[in-house]
Amino acid sequence: MDIFRPLPRLLPHERPAWARPDSLYFITLCALPRGQNTLCKLPLAENLWAAFVHYSDLGKWWPMLVLLMPDHLHALMTFADGRNIARTLGAWKGYTARTLGVTWQKDFFEHRLRHDESWREKSAYIEATHVRSGLAASLDEWPYVWRSRLPV
Repeated sequence: MDIFRPLPRLLPHERPAWARPDSLYFITLCALPRGQNTLCKLPLAENLWAAFVHYSDLGKWWPMLVLLMPDHLHALMTFADGRNIARTLGAWKGYTARTLGVTWQKDFFEHRLRHDESWREKSAYIEATHVRSGLAASLDEWPYVWRSRLPV
């Protein structure tokens, strides 16, 4: 018997007009297949970070923290003023798919940090993900984390 299942809705990613252009975003991108280590391999991991830095050098975004997990990544980052977040991340995912062979899950998760949310809390959450997941015993044991210009 066929059961009708609606297609999943794509999440809206437009920046509200009233949001500050330098808003900080918590981003999660998932690789396929889920549950397999596709991202935490050298030299792929270093090339993904280089692609993050390249987009930063182009002025498209500014990553403050990026953490790779075996099948996804978390990032804290700001985007260039007026830049469409979905298009920017989509272009980066397309670039890394073509050049590095990463298969990304369609869409992504983003959360704009509000003025009452602390970037320190989000960065601590991200930096402890590998420990909570049992992939490392301490924060310092994970080589797949990069910090850029975290605010003071």
